[in-house]
Amino acid sequence: MAGQLKDREAYQRLNYLYQAAHCVLSQNPENVELSRFYSFTQKTIARRLVLRQDPSIKRTMCKKCCSLLIPGVTATVRQRRKNRKTRFTVMRCISCGQSKSLLNNPDYSLWADQPEAQLQPQKQTGPGSSGEKQHKKTKPGESVSSQSSASTQQQQSISSSSGNKD
Repeated sequence: MAGQLKDREAYQRLNYLYQAAHCVLSQNPENVELSRFYSFTQKTIARRLVLRQDPSIKRTMCKKCCSLLIPGVTATVRQRRKNRKTRFTVMRCISCGQSKSLLNNPDYSLWADQPEAQLQPQKQTGPGSSGEKQHKKTKPGESVSSQSSASTQQQQSISSSSGNKD
């Protein structure tokens, strides 16, 4: 499927920018601005080309300042409970203060991760390749049977008129 991807080069560019942002932060955690620039460029390209990003990438980016949310470096992570059963992971960006709540449910799986969400390759058939006869288009208000009877009447009139000339 990767060979048939519509904007393959654009996705490769987004992947490179995401990896560059991670690499910059892992080598020097003080380079938050450069990492934020790479992430902002990635978000801008995805928005301009109307490309959907993977949910795992969206979870690790701050919506407000476009910085990567790495626990202990650019974000604080806390576990919260709404009630006895519902747990949330709350990620708070250190630079802007924006928080993001993610549900902690081990039974939940994203739609993108389910097998029904994956597209199956389809065979494309061209016109006439299926071996069936192609029918002529009918005029509005005319049925297929009346069109075929009209064509047989035309053939009979042509054959009878050619027979009268001899």
